[in-house]
Amino acid sequence: MDLPDSDKPPPLSGLLRRLPRNVWALSATSLLTDASTETLTGLLPFYLTLALGAPPAAVGLIEGVGEATASLVKLASGWASDRWRRRKPLAVFGYGLSTGAKATLLAATTWPLVLAARFLERAGKGIRTAPRDALLADSVPAGSRGLSFGLHRAADTAGAVLGTTIALLLVVAGGGATVSVETFRRAVLISLVPAAAGVILLAWKAREMRPAAALHRSAAANPLRQRRFRWFLAAVIVFTLGNSSDAFLLLRAQNLGLPIAAAIGLLIVVNLVHAALAAPLGALSDRWGRKRVLLLGWGTYALVYLSLAITSAAWQVWAIAAVYGVYYAASESVGKALVGDMVASPSRGTAYGQYHAAIGLMALPASLLAGVTWQLIGPGAPFALGAILAGAAGLILWRMPQPT
Repeated sequence: MDLPDSDKPPPLSGLLRRLPRNVWALSATSLLTDASTETLTGLLPFYLTLALGAPPAAVGLIEGVGEATASLVKLASGWASDRWRRRKPLAVFGYGLSTGAKATLLAATTWPLVLAARFLERAGKGIRTAPRDALLADSVPAGSRGLSFGLHRAADTAGAVLGTTIALLLVVAGGGATVSVETFRRAVLISLVPAAAGVILLAWKAREMRPAAALHRSAAANPLRQRRFRWFLAAVIVFTLGNSSDAFLLLRAQNLGLPIAAAIGLLIVVNLVHAALAAPLGALSDRWGRKRVLLLGWGTYALVYLSLAITSAAWQVWAIAAVYGVYYAASESVGKALVGDMVASPSRGTAYGQYHAAIGLMALPASLLAGVTWQLIGPGAPFALGAILAGAAGLILWRMPQPT
């Protein structure tokens, strides 16, 4: 039976037109910034090892320090945005610091200088992330929060595809065999254009949404006092422990016989599917419920990782990669929207800081665990473990207390 016109959900295009200016400004800024960042991310390991002669341990140190820095800074910046009751200045400063840090890579001719630049760039990411997410959550009602975070994530992922494509074109233009100092500096100069444009756009177009003053300062300072939020973070921690770096997806593809270039192409497939579905699945969570869509995403992840554990044909990895994009679309933005639903505006910055820190701090043991199980048991082992932990996390999420 058809629904009356008044009961039918409006089309996605109609929902998008209703979103406030802040959602579009933050989404466009993320698109430009991720295009800038991913232009360099794919080249940096090769620049360090091939052009600067850095050992592989230095590459691991640079990435480890960068991600740990971002995770810890997110805690502080989210809390500061709640205490200050301002989100936009911290977000603009964080984006600006990251842009300035990228500029210093033009003079980084040794790997310790790259480490210093990476530290500053990731510190900028840490400063901006929690206040930005809180600003986005504060800008929209709960009924459109999933769509808003989905659109933001789609724009971010589209920027990643653009940046990766630029990096590949630069490598091809440079001969394709290595990443020279000239190629990397050209990439840095190109990356500064969208990065600077993103900072200017955010400062110009975004509008501050000051959270209300907290009635009880202790509650604003620590969202972990809320039982439901603690359950959700517990589920996220268990899930993230089995969510190893996507580098292992590339290694598994290579292990199954795909050439390196094709393996990198898998990430583009993942990101394209992610970008296409993030907004529709975010909108679905507004109507169907966050927990249901998130359980769908984590269930898809378990299926993908189980498939990677047992597959023996290289061609199957392409289909697995496409389904993997569905997991990202149903999980990342919906998880952020759920945090915004559970925690009131005066303490949202702190809550987002704790949420991102939980994910970031678990990323290192997750990848270490994946590497150890790969080495001791076999290439399929880390993916089987990831599927099991995703199932356990789903059970915790399913049992999470209902809103009171």
